[in-house]
Amino acid sequence: MSLKNKKILLIIGGGISAYKALDLIRLLKKNNVNVKTILTKSGKEFVTPLSISTLTGSKTFEDIFEKNNEAEIDHIALSRWADLIIVLPTTANFMTKLSIGKAEDLATTVMLASNKDILLAPAMNVRMWLHKATQKNLKILQDYGYNFIGPEKGEMACGEFGEGKMSSPRQIYSYLKNYFNEKNLVKNKRLNAIVTAGPTREYIDPVRYISNESSGQQGYEIALALNKLGIKTKLIIGPSNLVFSKDLKIKNITSAKEMMGEVKKSLPADIAVCAAAVSDYKPITKSKNKIKKNDKNFSKIDLEKNADILDFLSKNNKARPRIVVGFSAETENIIQNSKLKIKEKYCDLIIANDVSKKNIGFNSDFNKVSIIDKKGVIKFIPKNKKSYIASVIAKIILDKLLMNDKSIN
Repeated sequence: MSLKNKKILLIIGGGISAYKALDLIRLLKKNNVNVKTILTKSGKEFVTPLSISTLTGSKTFEDIFEKNNEAEIDHIALSRWADLIIVLPTTANFMTKLSIGKAEDLATTVMLASNKDILLAPAMNVRMWLHKATQKNLKILQDYGYNFIGPEKGEMACGEFGEGKMSSPRQIYSYLKNYFNEKNLVKNKRLNAIVTAGPTREYIDPVRYISNESSGQQGYEIALALNKLGIKTKLIIGPSNLVFSKDLKIKNITSAKEMMGEVKKSLPADIAVCAAAVSDYKPITKSKNKIKKNDKNFSKIDLEKNADILDFLSKNNKARPRIVVGFSAETENIIQNSKLKIKEKYCDLIIANDVSKKNIGFNSDFNKVSIIDKKGVIKFIPKNKKSYIASVIAKIILDKLLMNDKSIN
């Protein structure tokens, strides 16, 4: 796909790799990409505004407090103009600023005000990159939704060898081609998805019910991540205390029967993600009045199985989504049980997670999962924020869908 007429805002940070920004600008302009630049104070130590403006053919923006800059274009307008923002090089110091949400100059203010994807291209000494503080900032920024390219392994300007070398302009250009190609494919295909999340409640009487500890957060984050990729997404969620984004279509339900009914209404769909912790059983009868503790009938509750939503979607010959994803919340034999489930349910992916610990999984902002397809584990994501895990899962789902389309064509 051509990058013609795409709009890239390039933020040039401080570091010896800043000179590579000039090569990237040449490459982008050669392919008819519109480029605007912000040169940071430290970046100015390595490249000049004149050299940048000569290549871009437009003004190089610098300090937020420069009157001429603000008169010409404010930081909000600049952030809205771009299709994508790139920070090159992204130093350890710059990562720290972003991780704590600093907005002290034009570059950081634009990034904090942006509603577009941001690509960071780290470049630093190998020890700086491997330092615990930098790695912690990396996780924070990934959780915030920043995208990364590199760093690569190689010889650095300081003479040391290792991970920390910035990705080359051609690698970044290749990333951009793939990024916009994927965006264009999703837009043209008009993909849609349904995601189930949260617990269900199966009432015994007006005040008592069978349920579980699910908060619905992981499913909600997956719905957000799919929506961000340009996939029209509907979230069907059980009782939850989450505050929902206005950008997402939400349908609140209570029982498994209601969730199944809403899923059926939402078909056909390209993608279905069953992240909800649906109660396996429900009372055969519900008492109209609160059951008293001295009531003899309360000594036993007769239960029956709820309908299996994942099974219904996977084995639906008439309206099966092209990609069906299930969740396997386990307390033991996590991988083994999840591999059995993917065979039994005929789904395309299973997300296996351990819910035996209180600080991870249910009622936690964190999770750790294994993503499994019919051949086995394809990716393990160690403990991280649910939002970051959701972004990885959403990308794998989309890649799998587009790969299936290519194999058909």
